[in-house]
Amino acid sequence: MGIMVLFDRITHVSLKDCFEDKNQILTFVVDVENLGRAIGKHAVFVKKLEQLLKRKIRILGFHSNVRQFITQVIYPLHVTSVILENDILILRNNDRKTKSLLIGRNAQNLRNTEAIVQRFFPDIAEVKVM
Repeated sequence: MGIMVLFDRITHVSLKDCFEDKNQILTFVVDVENLGRAIGKHAVFVKKLEQLLKRKIRILGFHSNVRQFITQVIYPLHVTSVILENDILILRNNDRKTKSLLIGRNAQNLRNTEAIVQRFFPDIAEVKVM
């Protein structure tokens, strides 16, 4: 709770959610309209929060559309298409390096992405990379 208040006081942006993901990165979720204000010019608020909290943070913009939200979660990586098929979210990309970064060693990046998406969209059963 104290971390959420600190974020609000520094950035002057209201939070939707705050949690620690499976990679031990503190993740703040704000409305997509306030994403730029939350990050700050030249990422000044991100740097300030990382110094105060002494840990890695990331700020995500929330979309009510799952396809747009997943692009926020995997940023700075890009995929050619996002397909929603029977509660399975499929990320398509032809570049092998991007695929390997999306999946990660022992699929840890993929499972982390899947957990974040399921936190906001519980009807998504699985995330796949093709």
